[in-house]
Amino acid sequence: MSDDCGKCEELLQGYLDRELTDEEVTQAELHLNGCDYCRRRYRFEERLRTYVRTTAAERMPPGLMEKLTQLRTTDPGTSPV
Repeated sequence: MSDDCGKCEELLQGYLDRELTDEEVTQAELHLNGCDYCRRRYRFEERLRTYVRTTAAERMPPGLMEKLTQLRTTDPGTSPV
């Protein structure tokens, strides 16, 4: 791994989070366009984030959303059941 790869590694998380300055974005993109290793690393990190985002979302049991909707629309003095 070259010094440029090390610098790209430092910028990678900020690049994925869109937190870099314009100059840093340009630097990262230039390196990613020319370095197969770092480009593969970027794609892995991007897929990993997508996987975590989609699998970490807790799914509600069937019927829970309907019950929550009923609770929101029911008068406080009445029973939703």
